[in-house]
Amino acid sequence: MITTSEMTETDLSIFESLESEVRSYCRSFPTVFEKAKGYKLWDTQGTEYIDFFSGAGALNYGHNDPVMKKTLIDYLSGDGIVHSLDMATTAKEQFLKRFKEVILEPRNLDYKVMFPGPTGTNTVESALKLARKVTGRNTVISFTRAFHGMTLGSLSVTGNAFKRKGAGIPLSHTVSMPYDNYDDNVDSLTLLERYLEDEGSGIDLPAAIILETVQGEGGINVASSEWLKQVEQICRRWDILLIVDDVQAGCGRTGTFFSFEPAGIRPDLVCLSKSLSGFGVPFAVTLIRPDLDQWAPGEHNGTFRGHNLAFLSATEALRFWETDTFAQEIQRKGKKTRSSLEQMIGKHPDLNGEVRGRGLMLGIAFSGKGFAEKVCAEAFQRGLIMETSGPDGEVAKLLPPLIIDHEGLEKGLAILEESITETKKAL
Repeated sequence: MITTSEMTETDLSIFESLESEVRSYCRSFPTVFEKAKGYKLWDTQGTEYIDFFSGAGALNYGHNDPVMKKTLIDYLSGDGIVHSLDMATTAKEQFLKRFKEVILEPRNLDYKVMFPGPTGTNTVESALKLARKVTGRNTVISFTRAFHGMTLGSLSVTGNAFKRKGAGIPLSHTVSMPYDNYDDNVDSLTLLERYLEDEGSGIDLPAAIILETVQGEGGINVASSEWLKQVEQICRRWDILLIVDDVQAGCGRTGTFFSFEPAGIRPDLVCLSKSLSGFGVPFAVTLIRPDLDQWAPGEHNGTFRGHNLAFLSATEALRFWETDTFAQEIQRKGKKTRSSLEQMIGKHPDLNGEVRGRGLMLGIAFSGKGFAEKVCAEAFQRGLIMETSGPDGEVAKLLPPLIIDHEGLEKGLAILEESITETKKAL
């Protein structure tokens, strides 16, 4: 365990003097990181940290996976193509073939694969645009506390008031409805159907409904399988397209490759990014039901939609999904972690803690204002990196790499428990 007295002052002056005030995570983790491997990071002073943050969910397979790293090094050493717009390359060909063989076919899914650009907001933007193009309608329904990205289209379906205000202009053609269990007194889907049926509701028939099965930034809110199935039924009844944003909850984070698999639903469009590349290399895809692939060539494009290094590492990452073993390991670790979190809050009933999440996408919601933030700050001082989520930062959020071993998980959870106890003492 690291104590405050053992940590020497870190010089962050270059970042403070030159980098924009918009910088965020470096304020929560005030050190200069230099090296990372597996589920650990080290700073320039040699201090070791356990990573329960995973690049905000972009590092499900940990840092510097050796197989992916060797593949990238060999490719670069052989003068492989790095940038290619959307031209055909061997790296793209390999990814498409493997993604179909390992992910789509075993799940009996039929999607066309679009490369919209390198980030999560790129895939959401493309899905929204295509839904409106195909249906000829403008409105998109999203849900309370949703987070879908920071560009204007994805921001318009994001719930966070602080993020929305940053747009500087009205965010229109979207309607927010209550998420599952948002209000115990409101049946959200009955309300949604009533709005769709009522010509006086003020809501036009939407082009699409977009949702996260587990809301990451919104507070680790979990939609039940029953609720998700009902949303799908509403979409089919009203000829509305269903978009699942699996940017953070996908790629195994909740225990299956796609987070919607346990519900048995089939979205019309799926948004993937973050851990899709496997190595932390920017990469995103939009999965499109084939009959909806009505783009004209070049109608939606982007300079970095042909990131060949991402194709390579993403192809290697698919080896984790060739059998059910990895998914079973995630679910086992998730159950163990949830049990530990339940025990933690059981020791402190006065904190009114609530464990949320699925798989290894978990968190503890605290009722006390600022408590989760203080817990995460204390954890950092003790060598554990984790962040908060929720509209008021009320959730201490756990996103450990899916490859973390028993020792790392145990050590990280022990630090979290110590941090909760110490934070409570300081109140």
